[in-house]
Amino acid sequence: MPRFAAGIEYDGTDFVGWQTQRNGRSVQSSLAAAVSTVAAEQLAVHGAGRTDAGVHAHRQVVHFDTAASRTPRQWLLGINSNLPDDVAARWVTPVAADFDARRSALSRTYRYSIVSSATRPVLERRGAWWIRDSLDPAGMSAAATWWLGERDFSAFRAAGCQSRTPNRCLKAVGISANESLTVLEFTANAFLYHMVRNLVGALVHIGRGRAPADWAGELLASRDRTLAPATAPARGLTLLAVSYPESCGLPVDSERPCIIRSLESTVRP
Repeated sequence: MPRFAAGIEYDGTDFVGWQTQRNGRSVQSSLAAAVSTVAAEQLAVHGAGRTDAGVHAHRQVVHFDTAASRTPRQWLLGINSNLPDDVAARWVTPVAADFDARRSALSRTYRYSIVSSATRPVLERRGAWWIRDSLDPAGMSAAATWWLGERDFSAFRAAGCQSRTPNRCLKAVGISANESLTVLEFTANAFLYHMVRNLVGALVHIGRGRAPADWAGELLASRDRTLAPATAPARGLTLLAVSYPESCGLPVDSERPCIIRSLESTVRP
């Protein structure tokens, strides 16, 4: 049966998360309903990752199998005409039968946005964490170096995490700042449940001057989630990209939004 992949964008504010659930509206169920309508048959849609309630996506990647005969353009237009305003397909393309949106991925990149302001922001309220304190991006970058590479991230793992191992490979952390906006980007082979939001919580704690940069290393070594600061809010988090081998033949995302460059630090192992 032919297999297709699609790039999906959504505002996660009003969803219970990516995964289909009984207690509310999910991105997966909304997308599956749209795809099934175009195919005129009931289809399942599989994603590259499960984003939580309130988390957004610039490029979630999914795959589905169907016997329906449609061109990629027909799929794209048909799916989008059947989706709500807060989710859209950006592209649809045929892929090999062994392509898997989750298992074929090489890495994921998440972006977290923070607004530092004495007054409550309005335009950024659905896509950024508002704090009143100013942050020290240089100190945050120094802290992030302690986490790079293959590590045990138990200290940043939520209690409900179902992963068999706490080990992940954090490949890069980018931190950019301009006036009141601080943007953090994390790239890893995969992430634990709430891992990015927990890393952000620790970096903001350090950025506020409440702990030195090397405390990030102590926290990691402790493997104790109870020693870490509170989890950062979901609304500031966006699944920015999922990378795959070139052999998969997926479109290159040329519309990836540029992060602020006036003060930028990217740390790699």
